[in-house]
Amino acid sequence: MASLRDIKTRINSTKKTQQITKAMEMVAASKLNRAQVLAESYASYAEKIRDVVASIASTNTADASHPMLEARSVKKTAYVLIFSDSGLAGGYNANLIRDFLAKMEERHSSSEDYGVIVIGRIGSELIKKRNIHVFGEITGIPDEPTFADIKKVTSQAVDLYAKEEVDELYVWYNHFISPIQQQVTETKLLPLSNLSEQVEVKQMYEYEPSAEAILEQLLPQYAESLIFGALLDAKASEFGARMTAMSAATDNAESLIDELTLSYNRARQAAITQEISEIVGGAAALE
Repeated sequence: MASLRDIKTRINSTKKTQQITKAMEMVAASKLNRAQVLAESYASYAEKIRDVVASIASTNTADASHPMLEARSVKKTAYVLIFSDSGLAGGYNANLIRDFLAKMEERHSSSEDYGVIVIGRIGSELIKKRNIHVFGEITGIPDEPTFADIKKVTSQAVDLYAKEEVDELYVWYNHFISPIQQQVTETKLLPLSNLSEQVEVKQMYEYEPSAEAILEQLLPQYAESLIFGALLDAKASEFGARMTAMSAATDNAESLIDELTLSYNRARQAAITQEISEIVGGAAALE
């Protein structure tokens, strides 16, 4: 049985841990609010550029063609995986890698049929443990990222498709639903072969000098913007998952403190009873 000193030490250490998890919960909640604002504000830009691209794609004219709009025989696929740089976020990273690996086993007969671009230190460590080809990786993404922070990796992803090193490009990330719910999501980036069917064209545009020239500049930017939008969404999910995990840890610490306090009081009562018994026994022996 643990001594009173041991129990008291555990109570004090658990209280200190609880203070840390509570502080981390509050920090995550603050970062979540800012991440949601960034994700929502960027969504307006992404929607507008998507409408413009869809408008061009729906024209069905010869000068509105582009390799990124045309599907081709798939020999190799690239996946952009968005993880976090740090842990203590519940199942945020574990759920993503588990679902991704399960889908790859179902979709591809060989690991040579696909490769990945990894965003986030946790993901980099998880992928390196497995026989998966890595096209590139980036870590140390700020909590409030800008497009410049991931420009290199987004350009690399689009270039892989443009140079026909891969024939499909997808992004995998945790979509934010609520602070307590994140959903592993796969979005096809390239080719954009059915974009005009997915998006309702709200208005038509006139292009100068030509639709083809506009597509040449706009399509790579649009594909890169999808990756950045997914990153902002994933950041909100990360902070929501971390806030929930730290809240659960704080509650568990409170429960453990209650149990230890009860054990401490019982042990203290038993020690007092034992001392009284010894005093009474000693007094009786002197009579």
